[in-house]
Amino acid sequence: METKGKALVTGASSGIGRETAIKLAKEGFQVIAAARRKERLDELARQNSNIIPRPVDLSDSKAMEDFCKELSNLSEPITVLINNAGFSLRGAIEDVSISAVKNLFEVNLFGLIKITQACLPGMRRLRKGTIVNLSSIVGKFPFPTSGPYSATKHAVEAISDALRMEVRPFGIRVITIRPGVIGSEFNETANRLTGDLLSRTDPDYKTVYQTYGAGMGKLFTNVTVPGPELIADLIVEAVLSDSPKAVYAKGPFVKELLGERLRLDDEGFYEFMMEKTGLKGLVVE
Repeated sequence: METKGKALVTGASSGIGRETAIKLAKEGFQVIAAARRKERLDELARQNSNIIPRPVDLSDSKAMEDFCKELSNLSEPITVLINNAGFSLRGAIEDVSISAVKNLFEVNLFGLIKITQACLPGMRRLRKGTIVNLSSIVGKFPFPTSGPYSATKHAVEAISDALRMEVRPFGIRVITIRPGVIGSEFNETANRLTGDLLSRTDPDYKTVYQTYGAGMGKLFTNVTVPGPELIADLIVEAVLSDSPKAVYAKGPFVKELLGERLRLDDEGFYEFMMEKTGLKGLVVE
């Protein structure tokens, strides 16, 4: 059977990326599944002959250089690019090292830009293509302790907005996806990379962390956290659409928090979030 074209999904070894790769392959795309964990990718490829495993570490500059050259030289260009790879770590700004922040930007932003730059010439030659960039609801507002991760997603929003205008004349669509809270290994990885903040932070911050943690616990009361299939279905829907929207958002807190960020002014949303996170009125003596 003739394929619908060649797709690339980054971060394809788990979560949203894995489910998206599977669904695009079932739709008839030949999918290059890129991620660090080779064994996970090989298992994916055994499931569907339309999936091509490509182990690559987006934080490794030499590996990225080789991968981007490979993408630029494909005989059949990528026509669907899903920039999904990314990770998070948490902590108050004072508690996060600059080296950790740089690594976060290297994967979440610079890797996305490099891969996009490698795929765009082929899309321009064909005068068609779809680029899907995974942002987040925190691409529009941060939670306390999510400043560096949110900053990468704010940057993804800006890159996406500029790119959407730049490449539309070539028939290339750029779509931003803003997931709410999704159940996947993403959160487990963030917890592992963050470690025990309370054991190493200054005593001044302990009350802040504890109060915020209790506030978030209340925020999640009676919230059902969906799996990555919810967002993978949304991505495939956008890719297959003849006229996709510029931005899609789905999942917990899309209406409750993201909706309020889009409705309120800066001062109003600040007060709203201080209330929601339990930090309003907190004074550390």
